[in-house]
Amino acid sequence: MNAKALIAGLIALGILIVLSSALYVVDETQQVIITQFGEPVGDAVDAPGLHMKTPFIQQANYFDKRFLEWDGIANQVPTRDKRFIWVDTYARWRITDPLLFFQRLRDERGAQTRLDDILDGETRNAVARHNLVEVVRSSNRDPATILLGDDSETGILELVEIGREAITQEIHAAAQARANDLGIEILDLRFKRINYVEEVRLDVFNRMIAERNRIAERYRSEGQGESARIDGERERELQRIQSEAYRTAEEVRGKADAEATEIYAQAFNRSADSRSFYEFLKTMESYSETFDEETWVVLSTKGDFFKYLVSDDGR
Repeated sequence: MNAKALIAGLIALGILIVLSSALYVVDETQQVIITQFGEPVGDAVDAPGLHMKTPFIQQANYFDKRFLEWDGIANQVPTRDKRFIWVDTYARWRITDPLLFFQRLRDERGAQTRLDDILDGETRNAVARHNLVEVVRSSNRDPATILLGDDSETGILELVEIGREAITQEIHAAAQARANDLGIEILDLRFKRINYVEEVRLDVFNRMIAERNRIAERYRSEGQGESARIDGERERELQRIQSEAYRTAEEVRGKADAEATEIYAQAFNRSADSRSFYEFLKTMESYSETFDEETWVVLSTKGDFFKYLVSDDGR
């Protein structure tokens, strides 16, 4: 009985091993090439689900159906006008023919190595065929900063005939032509970064700083001139206002003096009693404005200013 159970267990284990070698699962994101003794057999399998193959002698090779990335290494590249720049690119690609891909590249690592040669080489060739301005700019536009001065100094940028977008398409087309027999499709290629080499970049930065300083100095000069003009107009307006105010004040003061003189004249022309009372009030006002507790005065007893300080009997 134990021997029969052992034999049954061995048979079941053998069947399980055979089935595990004969069955394989294809995911929605995968495609499979079946190889027999290292050579591909049949077409690619891209339908998701459970599939069968000849156990032990056939092997399933999985490849991704999704978009894959390629990230290049920054390279120092000369442009047609002999400007040395660092160019860093990236791309997206996918496997369109798994069988051809397996025959030519075997796996994704081999594809990455081949793409390094293709994309880096075509990028270098395209950059070397164009001037720097074509690589860094996409279209013609007005400069963001308008300089002061003559119309000839308004900072007109150099015209672009091709532009960066057209150059990337040129690189893409040339690279795809070389990748057609590899079973892959290059979906897109872009410049990730473009920069001067260190020696040139420092010189460019210094020129930019000098240019910005020159523009700033022009603005300062124009501002100082405008400030002087405004200050002159303000001073002139202030003098005009002060002159008119002084004239108006003098006119009011003169009119008030005339009215006061007229009132005085009318008061003196009244009766003797009225005139005496008016003289008494004005004299009292003069006393309060002239004397205080610490004032000493010497007056004549016959003067008009002294007469209200004594009594009728002369004391």
